Amino acid sequence: MTGYYAPRGGLPPQTSLMTGRAVFTEAYAFIPKGVFSDIVTSCLPGWTKTRLWLIARPMSGFSETFSQYVMEVAPGGGSDAPEPEAGAECVLFVTEGEAQLTLDGKDHTLKAGGYAYIPAGCPWRLWNRGAEAARFHWVRKLFEPAPGLPAPEAFVTSDAEVAPTAMPDTEGRWATTRFVEPDDLRHDMHVNIVTFQPGGVIPFEETHVMEHGLYVLEGKAVYKLNQDWVEVEAGDFMWLRAYCPQACYAAGPGPFRYLLYKDVNRHAKLRGPGAFGAMK
Repeated sequence: MTGYYAPRGGLPPQTSLMTGRAVFTEAYAFIPKGVFSDIVTSCLPGWTKTRLWLIARPMSGFSETFSQYVMEVAPGGGSDAPEPEAGAECVLFVTEGEAQLTLDGKDHTLKAGGYAYIPAGCPWRLWNRGAEAARFHWVRKLFEPAPGLPAPEAFVTSDAEVAPTAMPDTEGRWATTRFVEPDDLRHDMHVNIVTFQPGGVIPFEETHVMEHGLYVLEGKAVYKLNQDWVEVEAGDFMWLRAYCPQACYAAGPGPFRYLLYKDVNRHAKLRGPGAFGAMK
């Protein structure tokens, strides 16, 4: 692995052209890396010396299941009470620096490529004890219990510790690093890493119920989003609502890798927001 892209912020010079690649449509949003400037950052209650880019949040009529933050925690910064919302589960994925994660009373050092799954209700805190900024993705979702199944357990691993699984009949050109087994029905979301070698493709237009957040960690490609072919590169983010067609062609010269969120393993809701039945 050659590394993971992390934004630095700043502002473009006054001489820059204003025309960029950002777009928001009824089917997808595309946030290019150039949008990650200082003026679109935010801060969070309970966090010190921390800023973030909030790149996805539930929106009625669009993607409704998750939020995704790109976090930047300065040396000495962090939180003893990071998650304010009851019932929220999350995944942390570190792209740069080190973060000290205390998870259910046990300490872990997360370096670049480090991954943690934190179930709903599990106490945790995170601090940057190092000399450089810690940058990581924080993907949040309200956990949906399944009848007869226990809640999933917390775990910590890394990109380097999990071998990618090649997709069938692709000769390894398309592979997925799965941090949770697909048939583990305790989990209602997956946050994986997808890797394409140069020339690798998604050879059909995937059209499915799962919502997606795709943050490009490395490389470049041409990605089909609904009716549009979009050039993407490390640092770009794609946000897809349910049933948005998608495909991919990895342009090279090196691997194309992205962090992928999707909701899985639960029945479609027939009542409530986005459904037809009345609330009870």
